Amino acid sequence: MKEECLICKAPLEYLNEDIEMKCAICHKRELSKTRCVNGHYVCNECHTKGVDSIFGVCLSETSKNPVEILNKMMNLPFCHMHGPEHHIMVGAALLTAYKNAGGNIDLEKALTEMKNRGQSVPGGACGFWGACGAGISSGMFVSIISGSTPLAGQPFGLSNKMTSKSLDAIGSIGGPRCCKRDSYLSVLSAVDFVKEHFGVEMEKPEVVCEFSARNNQCLGKNCPFSKANH
Repeated sequence: MKEECLICKAPLEYLNEDIEMKCAICHKRELSKTRCVNGHYVCNECHTKGVDSIFGVCLSETSKNPVEILNKMMNLPFCHMHGPEHHIMVGAALLTAYKNAGGNIDLEKALTEMKNRGQSVPGGACGFWGACGAGISSGMFVSIISGSTPLAGQPFGLSNKMTSKSLDAIGSIGGPRCCKRDSYLSVLSAVDFVKEHFGVEMEKPEVVCEFSARNNQCLGKNCPFSKANH
């Protein structure tokens, strides 16, 4: 088996209802629908342990290319093939590229806010909420750069439109989930959106996935980022 359960590498299974589970790493008990077929459960906090290492990447980065920045984070030791860490990294890559492309933000402050928001979206949101966390992360990014709040006018609309644009791209491909694919789709959607609505032009490269060998559910040539299509 390729990477699945963080404890034993066995396949994951998704239940129809929440049951109480104990994290195999920190032993915290909480309700969840997700475990491996051998019964192991890893909480979101343990799954994203090490995510603070993205700050070193982002704060030292000069690239205007959010895919390049995202790939650097995806290759950090803490990052798994799938997991809620992507709900933070999509927005973080976009914030970094936006800043480097001339966006007027305090990057360190924005990254801290992105982490706080992104880590509140649990793993499995793509299937259980009908809203992939990578897509939501792009909306969080626009919310941060626009200063949106629940009482805002245009920023409120823009952040929701951004999420909608990313989710439409993700939904058009369909499942099963791939955190890498959905992250790329969200980032590319955001590059076009920000150019149109904020006048800041980040770089938009051709994306060729380097992670497919680690994904048991890879769509192969049906994925727009498959090497077979390039």
